[in-house]
Amino acid sequence: MRVFVTGGTGLIGSAVVAELLGNGHTVLALARSDASAQTASAAGAEVIRGGLADLDVLRAGAAQADGVIHLAFANDFDSPEALANAVAEESAALAALGEALVGSDRPFVVCSGTPAVPGRASTEADSVPTEGPVGGRGRAVRGVLGLASRGVRSSAVRLPRTVHNEGKGGFAGLLTGIARQSGVSGYPGDGTQRWPAVHALDAAVLFRLALEQAEAGTSWHAVADEGDQVRDIAAVIGRRLGLPCESVPVQTYGPLGVIFAADQPSTSTHTQQALGWVPKHPSLLEDLENIQP
Repeated sequence: MRVFVTGGTGLIGSAVVAELLGNGHTVLALARSDASAQTASAAGAEVIRGGLADLDVLRAGAAQADGVIHLAFANDFDSPEALANAVAEESAALAALGEALVGSDRPFVVCSGTPAVPGRASTEADSVPTEGPVGGRGRAVRGVLGLASRGVRSSAVRLPRTVHNEGKGGFAGLLTGIARQSGVSGYPGDGTQRWPAVHALDAAVLFRLALEQAEAGTSWHAVADEGDQVRDIAAVIGRRLGLPCESVPVQTYGPLGVIFAADQPSTSTHTQQALGWVPKHPSLLEDLENIQP
């Protein structure tokens, strides 16, 4: 397939592009900057210039492709307003991409997040939240899955709180960055809340499998580690950076504080059985040993 990929030069996207190219597909990558264009081109992708706000570019990319994988997000968590703007930008982009694919029966794979379910690990059958700081992303993904009734083979790969590679990425990466700045490897509350995780190279395989195999309107979990306690994650970060590890106020994490404090383990049993996805790369706690002081 010729696959249009947004966010193809990020930690996850670069792994997805390599996975697609390594399995006989070709890639048309959205690139906002010269640096991103050079990175995508060097990886072997064709480049189309533009960003998530360039809706005509997104439509043109989708029109040229046999399938679409969406990964781009502004990742601006500095304030509630910045996060809301990023969610709104992505929602408009997903709507534009979806409309361009209506009636084509082509695959449209979007990224989502694993939901938190009180008292147990979430499964693929659970609904993503449509309220709260990132509820808009949940509503947008629901809209994409709803395109199944309009001739789009839409599916969602739900990513856990940390998608990692070489000790970088995801919520654990945010904890590392805050630890470097503050001098404390912190965690909210008592740190017993659990976060699921997956290696970026394993997640990339699942995006390819969803593109190739997923039925319309389905959701899948890219979960390898069902849930590490956050204080255990922070302990590895603290040890690698030579910093004390201790509880810090939830407000430390800004608009993400309420999410950081939540217990949110997740499973991928159905995904592994139905799509034959088998995570093979290092766990989060193993991978965090790559953090350099």
